[in-house]
Amino acid sequence: MAIEIINPYSGKKVKSYTTLKKKQIDKLINHTHKTQRAWQTTTFKQRSKLLRNVAEILLKNKNNYAGIMTTETGKIRREAIAEVEKCAWVCNYYAENAKRFLKKKIIQTDAAKSYVTYQPLGTVLAVMPWNFPFWQVFRFAAPTLMAGNAALLKHASNVPASALIIQEIFEKAGFPKGLFTTLLISSDQVEYVLQRPEVVAATLTGSGPAGSAVAATAGQKIKKTVLELGGNDAYLILADADLTQAIEACVTSRLLNCGQSCIGAKRFVVVDQVYDRFLKKFKAKMKAVKMGNPAKLKTEIGPMARFDLRDELHGQVLKSVKKGAKVILGGKIPGKRKGAFYPPTILVNVQPGMPAYDDELFGPVASVIRVKDEAEAIRVANDSHFGLGAAVFTKDEQRGEQIAAEKLAAGACFVNAYVKSDPRLPFGGIKESGYGRELSREGIRAFVNIKTVYLA
Repeated sequence: MAIEIINPYSGKKVKSYTTLKKKQIDKLINHTHKTQRAWQTTTFKQRSKLLRNVAEILLKNKNNYAGIMTTETGKIRREAIAEVEKCAWVCNYYAENAKRFLKKKIIQTDAAKSYVTYQPLGTVLAVMPWNFPFWQVFRFAAPTLMAGNAALLKHASNVPASALIIQEIFEKAGFPKGLFTTLLISSDQVEYVLQRPEVVAATLTGSGPAGSAVAATAGQKIKKTVLELGGNDAYLILADADLTQAIEACVTSRLLNCGQSCIGAKRFVVVDQVYDRFLKKFKAKMKAVKMGNPAKLKTEIGPMARFDLRDELHGQVLKSVKKGAKVILGGKIPGKRKGAFYPPTILVNVQPGMPAYDDELFGPVASVIRVKDEAEAIRVANDSHFGLGAAVFTKDEQRGEQIAAEKLAAGACFVNAYVKSDPRLPFGGIKESGYGRELSREGIRAFVNIKTVYLA
């Protein structure tokens, strides 16, 4: 089976790769397993040095790596460069903090001595998506390798060049060959890899069905999983919100990565008192964003990552309109423009039962929902089977904090800012957005044996 890179801007095939056969997979897994056994005996000082080397390589070559992402996914160049820089940040963060996060913890009991220690589990499989082809991998790999584990990467089928170059980066930095291994395999081969006894755990970022499949296979073999799945993030615009600030954050979040972000704002829940003013200004700012060649630094929004994803998004818009939603901006596939483009789009009159309300719209489409007051805004925000992120905009920061901390059902809730990931903060969702946490101290402890040691 071939894995192809199709440039979403030109529509042309760039390169193709052949997927691995079972014998090749077995050989790579065995090598990674053996490499991990030696790696777990290294010190944090040794690991940190190599991870800092990774950060240095990333920053030195950020323009080249950004170009790979742009070619494979249509990601605009400035966002791709920022993604590489963020990967360097997460590497330096864990190089500095891993030892502290995994330090032995003395617990006073009736024992002469008792403590908790954190030991690596072994080889971890990562099934990663295409939307942030570098960041998604590094936010998993940096803590996983620092904890003494090894990594197998099954990347999305449209970003094989990113997958291979990431392995090359780790090896150039001095990590043992085989400790981080890219497997060019199809989705159908994931089950086989996860069933291998050398693979002790898995992490997946992707769709709900993909997460369910990996969790089911892992569950049969009693292997730990961390899942970061979709999101239908709601942004609450309250009556006292600073509309200029709110709209800036809302547009940025909705159009970041051409709207292809799990924590991107999807539903904009606006109280009646400011609805008309918000919608007018929101529409004007969305309309002003121009589509263009993603390779140019001045481009504000590029094509979507694949033509089939663009067509699927448009289908969701059409189904929502058929059920009563109204398009007030965009909503049409550009007829004369090559590439997998979809324009910034706004839907109103959005109700339950529509894709625009119930499902994740993974592209530059905003659902604006009118509510009568704050209480209804909170109810609508939580009326979702997803629970990844949410935001609330209000000048009453104390009230906003209370809503974020106590009222909104999501893994990350922001006040007067758009939701974003940060190496210093745990990241993950609830409900059908998944379980487990990445990043921060919680992230590095995801794949360790939290071991009790008791001396009588």
